[in-house]
Amino acid sequence: MRSSKIAAGVAALVTTLALPAQFAGAATMTGGHVRVWATPSPAGNGGTVMITGAVADYGRTINTNKAGVPTSSGYYAKLILHKGTFRVNAVAFNLKVNKSQPSFDAASCSAWLSVSGPVTLFGGTGDYANISGTVDITEAVAFVFPRYAAGKDKGQCNTNAQPLSTWASLTGTGTVDFS
Repeated sequence: MRSSKIAAGVAALVTTLALPAQFAGAATMTGGHVRVWATPSPAGNGGTVMITGAVADYGRTINTNKAGVPTSSGYYAKLILHKGTFRVNAVAFNLKVNKSQPSFDAASCSAWLSVSGPVTLFGGTGDYANISGTVDITEAVAFVFPRYAAGKDKGQCNTNAQPLSTWASLTGTGTVDFS
């Protein structure tokens, strides 16, 4: 009986909350400021993404070539969201990432890297038809490597091996337009 009173109280509270107009229903996409939150797949192709601000949607990403064909080595990405899709030109950003050297701590066999740069948006479908814009992305990656168990390098970090653990995140801010 106590839980039904709590549920009734919560329901009453929720119905009395006045939500801002932007939450009242569907709106036409006009563009504006966005924030991007993404987690790449540990396998290296794709991941999950959420966009907030002028675009509020979420879904998954896949690496593609310029034509939008999926490829694990693509420097472009396709965002497959609930309200449509669009592509990201990350060529310059990915080249910058590939040229960057991670910081390394030999005592702990750990490494980390943080790289920032712009990407451009294009090729939208659904609600994202005619999308354009630039988002400044920051990618952060961290690794913990194993040590050699035997041989001449026993006890040293084995940076050629598969990392024991990997963490990665992409965040960004920018502006989109739909005209």
